[in-house]
Amino acid sequence: MHFANEYDVQDLLHALLRPWVQDVRPEEYTPSYAGKSTRMDFYLPAHELVIETKCVRDRQHAKGVGDELLLDIVHYATHPGCKKLWCVVYDPEHSLTNPEALKDLEGEHKKNDRGIAVRVFVVHK
Repeated sequence: MHFANEYDVQDLLHALLRPWVQDVRPEEYTPSYAGKSTRMDFYLPAHELVIETKCVRDRQHAKGVGDELLLDIVHYATHPGCKKLWCVVYDPEHSLTNPEALKDLEGEHKKNDRGIAVRVFVVHK
């Protein structure tokens, strides 16, 4: 199976979630933070969970995935229904030179007395 882009990964993940989770909300927006709101890939309100997907395109993009996730964590922490964030990083060509380093982002992140528990999953072909 080949995934051409992040949307293909999201489609598969959505299909896998639907039989187990009744309320899966794709593309929900976060409250504005620093003048910008972002789009969450999946919001599962009953589980207070947001799932963010990243599809690593190449080595250059791989260098910035950690920074993208850091920004996502800050934005999602502002969402009143988000207590957990799962980051699913699809790296089909093994472009991440040290995928385990993304695990540094895991744990409890605090923003304005709100906490968000972060998990990172790196998936290869």
